[in-house]
Amino acid sequence: MFERFTKDARDVVKGAFEYVEGSGRGRCVEPEHLLLALLDREGGRGSFALSALGVGGRRESVRHALREARRRAGLSQADTDALAGLGIDVAEVVARVEEVHGVGAMAGDRHDKGWRSGRPSFGRGAKDVLERSLRVALAQRDRHIGDEHILLALAARPGVPAEVLACHGATYGSLVRVLYGGGEAKAG
Repeated sequence: MFERFTKDARDVVKGAFEYVEGSGRGRCVEPEHLLLALLDREGGRGSFALSALGVGGRRESVRHALREARRRAGLSQADTDALAGLGIDVAEVVARVEEVHGVGAMAGDRHDKGWRSGRPSFGRGAKDVLERSLRVALAQRDRHIGDEHILLALAARPGVPAEVLACHGATYGSLVRVLYGGGEAKAG
């Protein structure tokens, strides 16, 4: 599959690895890292689509939303709302855990010494995004997988990145319209 990736798509994957390596937290590339790497890109079709929808100018807001979700142990706002319906205040849980264990305790931001050395790998979510990017490219009859297909896969997959993108005006449908014109594509 990686032989079909354009240079822009490969750069997004490399950028996601750099986020994991640079953070010193965790050992797996997750969908959030792919979105962060997409936000850093310029000149690709994915960055064009984000800019066209106004997300390019709101990069810091997107980063902040991703950090906040990470502090909530990766729970999306929809998850938080569902738990609130059961009487569980996630903000209060986070505050209490951080009071005892420090800020970022639920995010896995502590530097555990038990991690093996070596290069990070793809987490299950990132693997799913990359597989979806292939299906999105095939649905569009594209012969390559570009950064725009990774972006569409992130927007199509339920979870924090799709929610953050949608909150910033970049839904799957709006991205397809910007990238391909009026035709709606299958999410894959």
